[in-house]
Amino acid sequence: MFHGTITALITPFRNGKIGEKALRMHVERQIEAGVNAVVPAGTTGEAATLSFAEHKHLIEVTVQMVQGRIPVIAGTGSNNTAESIELTKAAKALGADAALLISPYYNKPTQEGIYQHYKAVAEAVHLPIIIYNVPGRTNSNILPQTVERLSRIANIVGIKDATADMEQTNATMAACEGRIDFFSGDDATVLPFMALGGAGVISVVSNIVPQAMLRLTDAAAAGNWLAARKAQIALAELNRMMFVQSNPIPVKAAAAMMGWMLKDIRLPLTVLPDDLCDEMHAALTNFGLKPAHTRP
Repeated sequence: MFHGTITALITPFRNGKIGEKALRMHVERQIEAGVNAVVPAGTTGEAATLSFAEHKHLIEVTVQMVQGRIPVIAGTGSNNTAESIELTKAAKALGADAALLISPYYNKPTQEGIYQHYKAVAEAVHLPIIIYNVPGRTNSNILPQTVERLSRIANIVGIKDATADMEQTNATMAACEGRIDFFSGDDATVLPFMALGGAGVISVVSNIVPQAMLRLTDAAAAGNWLAARKAQIALAELNRMMFVQSNPIPVKAAAAMMGWMLKDIRLPLTVLPDDLCDEMHAALTNFGLKPAHTRP
């Protein structure tokens, strides 16, 4: 259903509010580059700091801007199942093509609780749903057996796997027997992930270099492993820089350096410090980009 390079969109801010003009330009930039889908209001979009009204508005603006040219996979996750249902219903009403839901964070649910959370949302809203396993943020891991159970729910169509654990990914793929698609949530391991059978990546770095990530996912999908390996290696330093501090701190700094938006980020996250800005500027320049600002 979905494949290739899917960009987890950053959310521009200006004077404490969503920078709608910068957002629209960023979405158009992604579409012109050829990405296969976009995700507004995910982790990279600072969803945890958005009010309900902002969350819904962000999805609405993205859908309006895309105008059906590519799929919009709305982030609708929460650590409150009822809130996830409300956000997912809103995403469907606003015209999103699918929803991406993170496992409940902070609550520390059991595997049964994780299963029941996703099941409740899927049963409440008839919309394609991608589940999201990112233990580093949720303090829980969706085990292969749980994903296998979830894969039998008709409108759960995929999983974003940010574990970077190829052994677990392989076991989960085997357990699901092709019922759902797998998307890497880790830009640094897209090549091995797709070599195992992944359908693509929900990417951070593609906010900045969408065509470079497209070269990787297109080559891997075509079985051109030499080209895919070259593309993965070429992205190595930028991928590293995107995670020198918590996402989306570095990628927002990079976008600001490119002159696309302000560096504004919401607390409790803070802007990238000057020494790391210098490293980011060097990484962007070495990749062949022309950042407009050294320290935005």
